[in-house]
Amino acid sequence: RPASACVLGIDLGTTSVKAALLVGAEGGQVVVESCSRETQAHTSSLEAEPQGMEQNVRRIIGALNECLAALPQQQLQRVSHIGISGQMHGIVFWKKDKGCKWTECDTGPTFEPEEVSHLITWQDGRCSPTFLSSLPLPQSHISLATGFGCATVYWYLKKSPDFLKSYDAAGTIHDYVVAMLCDLKKPFMSVQNAASWGYFNSRNRSWNTDILKKSGFPVHLLPEVGDPGSIAGRTICAWHGIPEGAKVGIALGDFQCSVYSCLTERTDAVLNISTSAQLTISMPPGFQPPETPDPSSAVTYFPYFNGDYLAVAASLNGGNVLATFVDMVARWTEELGLQVQESAIYTKIIKAALAQNDSKLSVHPTIFGERHIPEQLASVTNIAVSDLSLGHVTRALCRGIVENLCSMLPVQHLMETGVRRILGSGSALARNEVLRQEVERIFPFPVVYGKDVDAAVGAAMVM
Repeated sequence: RPASACVLGIDLGTTSVKAALLVGAEGGQVVVESCSRETQAHTSSLEAEPQGMEQNVRRIIGALNECLAALPQQQLQRVSHIGISGQMHGIVFWKKDKGCKWTECDTGPTFEPEEVSHLITWQDGRCSPTFLSSLPLPQSHISLATGFGCATVYWYLKKSPDFLKSYDAAGTIHDYVVAMLCDLKKPFMSVQNAASWGYFNSRNRSWNTDILKKSGFPVHLLPEVGDPGSIAGRTICAWHGIPEGAKVGIALGDFQCSVYSCLTERTDAVLNISTSAQLTISMPPGFQPPETPDPSSAVTYFPYFNGDYLAVAASLNGGNVLATFVDMVARWTEELGLQVQESAIYTKIIKAALAQNDSKLSVHPTIFGERHIPEQLASVTNIAVSDLSLGHVTRALCRGIVENLCSMLPVQHLMETGVRRILGSGSALARNEVLRQEVERIFPFPVVYGKDVDAAVGAAMVM
């Protein structure tokens, strides 16, 4: 790339969109500008209420447009490459020839979604354990779970087949954006995203087409699959001032990009607590996952870059548990005839927990279940009169979130794989000192919080 060129990284997250501009420097790439916008895209699911979890794609793209409009035009005009990551597992459907329409805005041409479904997110719960057990067994090293793209297609196939007739393309939300930018006639998906959909064999890098066809699955909806880091196409016009013909990378998993943005040593483990929570270590070069998954195992092997894998304890319970607790307190307060802002409640419960060094309460915080044990929900035990203050309960809840993650990928295993340090990151960890204290209490390694995990930056770095 020319020395003056910029790389744009985009991450389409669960609650916000982020864009970051990177330029080359002596020590590597540095972030010169970044911008984030909340999507506020959650919407009701008519077919799958109350288990459904859907987002309005127009709002997501609206937040993306706001982000890009806020970045300096002078820098955007220097963009030569675009890297895009986003929430894995989820699925969005669209019409190939009518996926979007291009319009003019203040910063130049941009696209707006046209014939596009809602995004059914990774948090979607419509596929019950009973429903999943009725599906054909995948030939994959990853167990099928609700919220996975292929499982959602099966749900529509069985519960609402007419829905699928309206569309002839599908992908993750970030696959959709790449397809629109490059006018791809068939979506192009990375191995990372394909593995997160289910019914994908990472060893031979192909969909389980035979298995899927036999059960009537609409295989024409499956995208082409390519290597993470490869180029999917070029921008078909000047997008918010970004030159026409800028190279666009194949869409990547947000998790892998987050890890890529901070992981430099194989002896580091990455602990990320944001909406959900993950504890990750990199596997040795040449490692291959088992051919069939152990459904009871809490550890999943995610395809990374250059044929490598990450061992991941991916918990569905992280900052969302604390958010649910704050929401509960807010609702109780409202029922008592008082009004307190949720942000104020969050600040006060953390302050109260910092005043309590310990709590005998034991909170198992799996209010959203876990993929390896979806039926096991949250519980509170060892309740004593002395530990009923907001401070005691919050302290125990924070400890429970960390202990749950640690039970999925135990300290002993980390030691055996040579872990020497933990890189702590994520919005929930950054804003919650109690969580950080519990991490340091439970893990017998130095914990470094300096390196922030950033999927948008990671997506740009890959390019």
